[in-house]
Amino acid sequence: MSTTPARPVISPTERDSAGDGRPESPPSIRHSHSRGFGMGFVIKLVLMALINAFGLFGILSAWAAESWGILVFLLLALIAADLVYFLPTRRMLPAKYLYPGLIFLLVFQIFVVLYTAATAFTNYGDGHNSTKQAAVNQLTRTYEQRVAGGQEYPVSVLNADGDLALATVQDGRVLVGSAHQALSPVEGATVTNGAIDAVPGYDILDYGQVTAAHEAVMDLRVPVSDDPAVGALRTDDGRTAYPYTPTLVYDEQANAMVSDDGTVYADNGQGAFVSPAGEELRPGWRVFVGLDNFAAIFDPAILGGPFVSVTLWTFAFAILSVALTFFLGLLLAMLFNDKNLKFRNVYRAIIFLPYAFPAFLSILIWAGLLNADFGYINQVLLGGTNIPWLDNPWLAKVSLLLVNLWLGFPYMFLVTTGALQSIPSELYESADMDGAGAVQKFRSITLPMLMVAVGPLLIASFAMNFNNFNVIYLLTGGGPQDLESTTGVGATDILISFVYKIAFAGGANDYGVASALSILIFIMVAVVSALTFRRSRALEEIN
Repeated sequence: MSTTPARPVISPTERDSAGDGRPESPPSIRHSHSRGFGMGFVIKLVLMALINAFGLFGILSAWAAESWGILVFLLLALIAADLVYFLPTRRMLPAKYLYPGLIFLLVFQIFVVLYTAATAFTNYGDGHNSTKQAAVNQLTRTYEQRVAGGQEYPVSVLNADGDLALATVQDGRVLVGSAHQALSPVEGATVTNGAIDAVPGYDILDYGQVTAAHEAVMDLRVPVSDDPAVGALRTDDGRTAYPYTPTLVYDEQANAMVSDDGTVYADNGQGAFVSPAGEELRPGWRVFVGLDNFAAIFDPAILGGPFVSVTLWTFAFAILSVALTFFLGLLLAMLFNDKNLKFRNVYRAIIFLPYAFPAFLSILIWAGLLNADFGYINQVLLGGTNIPWLDNPWLAKVSLLLVNLWLGFPYMFLVTTGALQSIPSELYESADMDGAGAVQKFRSITLPMLMVAVGPLLIASFAMNFNNFNVIYLLTGGGPQDLESTTGVGATDILISFVYKIAFAGGANDYGVASALSILIFIMVAVVSALTFRRSRALEEIN
């Protein structure tokens, strides 16, 4: 006799309000859903408000600074963020994960590359940092002299809708002038005990406000009268002003600066005013120079000689660093890959220690150890000898390679250990049956299989050592320096430290030439990487 399970009894209160017989969700579940939806909606609104607030702040700041490119980028990024994160559609789900990475890629990679490329074709550097108008203004302010016997003017700094002006009291009258208006009396101003209390249409700046606008106050020039020979008032502290006359003025018709002795400094078309005798006024301005920076790099009379020697040493340093660290790491990995070796995990941990220790500190410690006068190596290990490890050009190069070997072999030991363990043991068993020796097995099995696995890592290591600024800068500083060189280049400088010295450490910081050299470095690394990747793929196909 079969039995039929009893159907559950559903009370009327549990039925759906539509009367279709389906159970209704318990009130507690309905309330939790509504509360969850409400809380999520509020959080979403708060996040949306915060993102848009920060975005609008950046847009308004770019607008105030007249940085139109940054303004457009921020505007597009804010619109994209609103569409990606707050548009109620599932189609934007992948974009939620891609958007942050894309923004960082644009800001820290693409923008940097494009800006460097654009700078490489300009004369950007010391004395050529801004626009022509800014250079003219700076020259006019720099080349001026105080009027002999000119009186002292007690002044107050005024502000009218962002325009600064100076006010002074003369014969009981208040005179006000700005950069575009000579001193003239104003009506309605009040004075108490010689101090100006109020000027209609102007706000009088107090000491704190004058300090905050110090640069604008120092740049302000107020004509004393309509006669230019009388001079213009200039104040450094916002309290006392003196009349100055320019010794250099800009002739817009002739597109030249004219000095008070009649010398004409004409625009040479290269971002500077130059006299007939060849004297150049500083500052100049930023202009497009085409391939001049690249020509300077290859010109033997400018940078050509140092560029060739530095490039050769850069390739030698990168190749030797990769080769030495790889083969030492591989040798140790093969030695400690023997399963019968006792305590091999302890040995592996000890070998890995140099890589775990911060490289920044390791290099500084090695610089102290190799010191010719007080270093531990000379004074203790070598019994007080005076070997110039870092002062002799060839010894400094050897020291760099040895220190870089110390820093890099644990990494190669780590990657080759993993690669060795992935090689099938059957290959070695077959080689043993064929009578192959240890050298034959290494050359025909181990090395080819390793190159397939670690080839891309060797390429990355080459690129890193090609631009290994830290070890050069911290150990030798690029020295010993060639005293006859005008660029400050040293015997151990590689291309990236050469770029640093041209851009930041030289007498004239030339960002245009440094950017051009950076482009050449990128091309060199890209070509070498492409060739080695091609060779790596060929090895993979053979295996």
